Amino acid sequence: MKNFSTVVTRAAAAALLACAAAGAAQAAPTCNFRPDAPDRHVVVKRDTLWDISATFLQNPWCWPQVWGLNRDEIRNPHWIYPGQIIYFDRTRGRLSLSPPGAGDGRGEPPLTRLSPQLRSESLEREALQAIPAGAIEPYLTQPLVVEANELAGAPRIVASQEGRVYLGEGDRVYVKGELKGNTSFQVFRPGTVLKDPQTGKVLAHEAAFLGTVTLVAEAKPGVDAHTFRVADTRQEMGVGDLLVPAPPAPVRNYMPHAPERPVDARVMSIYSGVSYAGQSQVVTVNRGSLDGLDVGSVLQLYHLGKTVPDPAKKGFLGLGAGKIKLPDEQYGSLFIFRVFKNVSYGLIMQVTEPVQVGDVALSPE
Repeated sequence: MKNFSTVVTRAAAAALLACAAAGAAQAAPTCNFRPDAPDRHVVVKRDTLWDISATFLQNPWCWPQVWGLNRDEIRNPHWIYPGQIIYFDRTRGRLSLSPPGAGDGRGEPPLTRLSPQLRSESLEREALQAIPAGAIEPYLTQPLVVEANELAGAPRIVASQEGRVYLGEGDRVYVKGELKGNTSFQVFRPGTVLKDPQTGKVLAHEAAFLGTVTLVAEAKPGVDAHTFRVADTRQEMGVGDLLVPAPPAPVRNYMPHAPERPVDARVMSIYSGVSYAGQSQVVTVNRGSLDGLDVGSVLQLYHLGKTVPDPAKKGFLGLGAGKIKLPDEQYGSLFIFRVFKNVSYGLIMQVTEPVQVGDVALSPE
């Protein structure tokens, strides 16, 4: 077989490591190598793990099975950096960071003695990202989805400094509600209702992110409101707007893998309210952590099969023709990057047709 050498990205390499671990948690989906897979890849900056896996595998999310990672190693993966080489061991059908026949077969190279070196950046910052981080950056720390049980009893702004209508950075606001020990909050205004397309049940509200506020002083005995200061604003905020605790800094080593158990979801909305979505756009699905989804889960996208007249079973005088249900058509993949209890946000990774509300999102086969 002819040898090939291809330059690829850090992020793709990390993703490859992660995909390899997914198969053990459920019936392992089929992960086949591409017929034209190269013998090796040299990792360079600006690559992503997803890209690297797509170079070797027919399904880019299939790292875990070809690297032999377990579930813990998906969540805390080995890092891959520019300059490293990913080898395709054709004999064993595995990927490795050491040449075929060397190392331990798990991608660990033989022990090498290194001389002390100075680094200007932390290793973690240099490591490859699994997917293009810029595509989801705005969605990582904003509320986006506020589930029904979070709306009840959420702290709210009840007054502003000197009765100001328009609030800016540094202004004081007064908040009523239980803080539960939190000091930094995001301010939001409930927006679009998210309904399960299968049941019609309201699962959550999409929230308009307005900015952040920080606690100055808790309410003293006999006082009903806490004092906050506006840290930053994205949109106008004012009396009646609600607060949710600011989430912790997001983990960025997203490792693609199949869900822990079978998931049957539907595309519930397309972010920004458009009718159709394409690659690198964001959608919500009507399943979350309670249904087995976690960050890095990959789902396959399908258009619902149409029902068409059966040409062989026409009724009397051509009326009342029989119906045939066509199969659902698989046309792309969805990478889950933020998970709530009943709702999740996903990045569209690969599609051959536009994504629509109501499309099916299933665990990989």
